[in-house]
Formats: sequence, C-alpha cells, structure tokens
Amino acid sequence: MRGNNDSGRPNMEKVTGACCLFLAGKVEETPKKCKDIIKTARSLLNDVQFGQFGDDPKEEVMVLERILLQTIKFDLQVEHPYQFLLKYAKQLKGDKNKIQKLVQMAWTFVNDSLCTTLSLQWEPEIIAVAVMYLAGRLCKFEIQEWTSKPMYRRWWEQFVQDVPVDVLEDICHQILDLYSQGKQQMPHHTPHQLQQPPSLQSTPQAPTVQQSQQSQSSEQSQTQQQKELQQSAQQQQQQQQQQQQTQAQQSKKPSPQSSPPRQIKRPASPLVKPSVKLTFPEISLRSIT
Repeated sequence: MRGNNDSGRPNMEKVTGACCLFLAGKVEETPKKCKDIIKTARSLLNDVQFGQFGDDPKEEVMVLERILLQTIKFDLQVEHPYQFLLKYAKQLKGDKNKIQKLVQMAWTFVNDSLCTTLSLQWEPEIIAVAVMYLAGRLCKFEIQEWTSKPMYRRWWEQFVQDVPVDVLEDICHQILDLYSQGKQQMPHHTPHQLQQPPSLQSTPQAPTVQQSQQSQSSEQSQTQQQKELQQSAQQQQQQQQQQQQTQAQQSKKPSPQSSPPRQIKRPASPLVKPSVKLTFPEISLRSIT
C-alpha cells in the first residue's frame, strides 16, 4: 500500500506491515498492544525507515487500520490450504505410511509458503494440490490410484479443474526458491532439508485419525490400571487397620492365669540431692540424766 503521492507522502510499507500485525492479532483473538508493535518496529528499523511512522506512530497505525479494512471490504475470513490438504489426502489410495509421509512433507511446505506471496497469487485449493505434487516428487511417491480415477485423467483434476501442470510447477519453483534464498541470505541458518522434512514441534502438525484412536485407547487403559491400583491399595490399608485394631483389643484383655506386673512411672529426670548438709548437735546421755 502506498501513500497519497499528491500530498508528498512516502511509501508506507513499513507502517502497513505493523498495521497488518495489529489487525491480525485482533482477528485471531491474540491481540497485541499497538505500542509493543511500534516498539518492535523501532528496534528493527533505522531512523530513515522509522520516519514513515511520523510524529505520532500510534495514530498513524490506527488511521491505516481503517484504510486497510475498507480496502479488503471487511472480509476477515481467510481460508488456508491445510484443510484442503487433509481433505484431498483422504481421497488417495495406496500405502498409508507413504501417504502420511507425503502429507507431512506437504504440510511443511504450506508452512514455509506463508513466507512467500503464493497466498495472494493462487487459491488455497491450488496451493494444496501443488504442495502435494511437490511432496510426491521428492518422496518418490507416484500417485496412481484415487477415488475418481475413471472420470479424471490426473489425480488433482477431481479437486481443481483447468489447472495445467505448468501452474503447479511454477508454485513448486517458488517454494524451492525460498530455500535457496534463505541459504544465501542466512549462511549461519541451516535451511530445511527437502529429503527429510524438519520436525514440526514448533509448527502445527498434520493430524492422523489412527494416532488419535490409539492415544485414546492407551489413555483409557492407563486410567483403568490406575483405578485398580488405587482400589488394591485401599483394600490393603483397610486390612492393616483391622489387624491393628484386633491386636490392640487382645493386648488390653488380661490373661486369667497371671496379671501383668504393674509398671511404676518414674520421673524423666533423676532426683537431685540437696547441696546443703544438715548438722545435728551431739547429745550425751550424761547430760540427760
């Protein structure tokens, strides 16, 4: 988005980027404070670049937010290729492990495609087909069977029509160019290895139905085992308490043959002898008589 050239305003791409982040936080229910976004932009930009924000950066972002909403006609519902990727993968036939590997790699390509302008060039359905096409080539997995094979000559024609191979290859080359550009610009950063897709610990993973069912069954078995252990522990405690009670009752009853000796309670500390010696006068018998 550019500023009004008649008024002599420079390009506003830096402010537009901050405005898009500010609006996206509201839409995705993770709002960010405008001052925090401006503070981050100030730390990343130099004085000339930050000059686009003007004297009042917060007001500049607020004004541009209204312009942005009017430009997109308040259409804030964005569809991503993820849901189409899962939907299309269910229509494929073949080895489930290979299909799952293909989906996982394609899922990674969708994540990386967000760093490009593909989402502005093509519909999410076409991007989903393109990343599956690229993942199949890299995994050496040729899709030969699909649900509507008699009707369609190519597997992606049952999902999107009138999309030639040239379009898919162009999208794939844009994704591959992203890795080559990252290797040149960031030499200290290891780029993604296409043969082995990176782990998706920090990015959303493609869900699988089998894993969810196995996890649910394992959780149920664990809960049952815990309940059984708790019940057995409670029973053991009750038995021990009963034994202690019976032993206490038997010890209280005196035996008829001989009564237990009486114990005398002694003081804890020994008796202290008096330090003063008592002296008595000597009395002779003569004095008495």
